[in-house]
Amino acid sequence: MRTRQQLEQIEFLSLAPYGARSAESRGREFPEAEAPYRTAFQRDRERVLHTTAFRRLQGKTQVFVVTEGDYYRTRITHTMEVAQIGRTITRAVGANEDLVEGVCLAHDLGHPPFGHSGETILAELMRDHGGFDHNRHSYRLITELERRYPNFPGLNLTYEFREGIVKHETEYDVAARSGQDYELGLRGSLEAQIASYADELAYNAHDLDDGLRAGLLDIGDVQQLAWWQRAREAAGVPAGEPFTDLVRHRTIRRLIGEMVTDLITHTSTRLELAGVASVDDVRRQPGDLVAFPEATLAPNRELKSFLYRHLYEHPRVLRMHAKSQRVVVELFRAYSAEPRMLPEATRERLKTASRERVVCDYIAGMTDRFAFDEYARLFDPHERV
Repeated sequence: MRTRQQLEQIEFLSLAPYGARSAESRGREFPEAEAPYRTAFQRDRERVLHTTAFRRLQGKTQVFVVTEGDYYRTRITHTMEVAQIGRTITRAVGANEDLVEGVCLAHDLGHPPFGHSGETILAELMRDHGGFDHNRHSYRLITELERRYPNFPGLNLTYEFREGIVKHETEYDVAARSGQDYELGLRGSLEAQIASYADELAYNAHDLDDGLRAGLLDIGDVQQLAWWQRAREAAGVPAGEPFTDLVRHRTIRRLIGEMVTDLITHTSTRLELAGVASVDDVRRQPGDLVAFPEATLAPNRELKSFLYRHLYEHPRVLRMHAKSQRVVVELFRAYSAEPRMLPEATRERLKTASRERVVCDYIAGMTDRFAFDEYARLFDPHERV
């Protein structure tokens, strides 16, 4: 059996100088004896996998509400794809794969049902009650709301893991600003940066894939995108070949490969030029060391703008969002007006938190299907309660 100490020694020998080493972690908030045959970061990752919040991701929206079909990505399939991309990038640049994978698996734990439309309406409902943001909620889940241990709240994860959640930031994710000291004026570790970029890369490519699969995106428009043209050529798909599912698979796969290659190559160059020799050197940099090269910034912006206009603002998607937001609003109003309808364990939290926060947390934990079912139980007179 390889002991934890042996695994830690493998990290010392195999990681680049700037890679986070579990043996040098700043530790956990509550003292615990570490596992005999797992590193601290491996243990963190596995604690996330066993949470209720992680399991619920299988029933939460990425772009398409789960009632729209079984094929489209949900939060859990997106999360798994982010973790795979994150691992690939991490291995190539010599960072800590266990830490990156764990942060990737946890980065969307705080998402409510119905994706960003659910988050937007919860934030509006909570405007005068402390607000709502899924990144902050992810942090609260791992430090407070998941109760699995008798001696402390949350999961008691390492500082480096919690920092990765606090500093997770993409085009659609604002970094959480915790009251605790995570050196918010400094950059995140290289592992935290990789998790953020893996997330952004994954949702751009896979939302394009799902939009094409659903027939919401016109292939004629998509073929004008610089990234699509580059990926098609790299995949060996002739310009005049008819668009089929196989062409879509080949091109999207190559699109991800090209993006990952650009990110790895440019990040490696930046690491070398910066001369970083430790995790703290990475944190003290004026900007992220993980980055796309200048030449891909315009194609990236073109792709994001295209998805905004043609997918996220598509009439069918907007109808899904409007329907789901009405569900969230009515559930919030009903529970707030009569909190005794909440489950007993949830009502217990009313002793230490405001009514609005307890209701918000309860709704944020719902899957799409449970929210629809609960709405029917509360408002449809023919539905059994």
